[in-house]
Amino acid sequence: MAHHIINSPKAPAPIGPYSQATMVNNTLYVSGQIALDAQSRELVNESIESETHRVMQNLQAILEEAGMDFSHVLKCTIFVKDLNNFGRINQTYGSYFTSNPPARETVEVSRLPKDVNVEISCIAAK
Repeated sequence: MAHHIINSPKAPAPIGPYSQATMVNNTLYVSGQIALDAQSRELVNESIESETHRVMQNLQAILEEAGMDFSHVLKCTIFVKDLNNFGRINQTYGSYFTSNPPARETVEVSRLPKDVNVEISCIAAK
């Protein structure tokens, strides 16, 4: 099975031994993104909305590097530290999917990398 690595300079470099995304045939598997700014490497976490926007912008940069956009996304997984923030995360997340939103699950977890509040991964296809 042939695959290649997708890395966007507009998204933060991985913080561990993984790639931003891998492309297999026409399917893109995007690693979980957190609210790191690609240039400053600082967390964007003034609010749960700003944190979610930064996560979505990081996903968008990787999708664009692969020649895709949010309309190509088939499925997302959202990890949250506190489901009480779900409504606010969901509203921000939803603004990136104006029609035909992808399949999704949302899971509350006890801890995320760099102690962020939200991490999102996705699968997209051309």
